[in-house]
Amino acid sequence: MKSFFNMPKPRGFKHSPIYFSPEKDALEKRINKVKREIGDLPEEDYKPDLKGAFIDQTSHAKRRSENSEKSSASRNIKLAIALAVLAFVFYYFYIA
Repeated sequence: MKSFFNMPKPRGFKHSPIYFSPEKDALEKRINKVKREIGDLPEEDYKPDLKGAFIDQTSHAKRRSENSEKSSASRNIKLAIALAVLAFVFYYFYIA
């Protein structure tokens, strides 16, 4: 019977990529940067928000995000009404 206090530690996860060389990657980035400065390569469009880019490209996801904004406002109104009703019930039964 195993003891609760002497539990074995879980195995760690160590991932080392097989085909990755940081020196080669840094060299390629520097070469591309110099080529862009010279004008041999076109400028890249940087898209920091990948989730937003995906939502803009798909119509069903765009509709869902628009509906979630509208539903959050209606959800807040419903919450305010429910709190007002609970406050009225509390006032009616305990104070009056």
